[in-house]
Amino acid sequence: MTNKDFCETIGYDFKDPALLDEALTHSSYANEHSRGGEKLKFNERLEFFGDAILEFLCSEYLFSAYKNLPEGTLTKMRAAAVCEDSLAVLGRRIGLGEALYLGKGEEQNGGRENPSIIADAFEALLAAIYLDGGREAAEAFLYPLLIPQIKTVCVQSKDYKSLLQQFIQNEPGESVEYVLESEDGPSHNKTFYMCVKYQNNVVGRGSGKSKRTAEQAAAHDALVLFGEIADET
Repeated sequence: MTNKDFCETIGYDFKDPALLDEALTHSSYANEHSRGGEKLKFNERLEFFGDAILEFLCSEYLFSAYKNLPEGTLTKMRAAAVCEDSLAVLGRRIGLGEALYLGKGEEQNGGRENPSIIADAFEALLAAIYLDGGREAAEAFLYPLLIPQIKTVCVQSKDYKSLLQQFIQNEPGESVEYVLESEDGPSHNKTFYMCVKYQNNVVGRGSGKSKRTAEQAAAHDALVLFGEIADET
C-alpha cells in the first residue's frame, strides 16, 4: 500500500509527509536503510508521544460520556480500550500493517500481522497526525475508531448491567427488572428480545444471541435514555 492510498484510507492528508514516513517506519527497516548516509528515523519516539495522547483523549471521552462512574470503573474501561489487542484491531481495520516499512527479517517473520508492531504503529500514527494537524485532526481520526471499540469492550466485560444498577442504586430501595419479551429462530440459533423495567416502566430494550447479551443491550438502551452515557449510534 502506498502512502497516498493509506492517507485516503484514514481520511487525512499530511502537510508534512515526513511525519507519516516516520510513523510507518519500523526500527528493523531503519537498521537496513539510510538516506544520505544517515540512518532513517523510525517510529519509537512517536509511539512514546502517541501513547500519552491516546490515554488522554480516551480518558477525556470516558469522563464526558460515562457520567457518575467511579474512577476504578473508568480506569478498567480505558485499559481495555487502549490495550495492545484493541489497538491491533483498530490498526488492522485501517490496513496499517500493509502500510508499514519493515526490514526483511521482520517481514519474513510475519511482522505485518504482529499485534505489538501494529499497536505501536497505531500510537505513532496518532502522534504524527497530532503533530501535523493538531488536536482536532487527532480526534477526527481516533474517535470514529475508538468509540465503537469502547462499546465493544463494555459489552464484552458485561459493564452495562452493573453501570445501570449502580445508577439506580443512587435512589434508595430502587431496582430494575429484566423481562424476556420474545424470542425467535431455531433452537441452535435463537435471538432473544429483552426489556428492562424501572418503577414498572420499560426504560430500555435490546436483543442478542443469548439472554445475557440481550440484557446488556437493554441496559445500554436504558443508560442512554437516562443520559448516563452518550448514544454513539
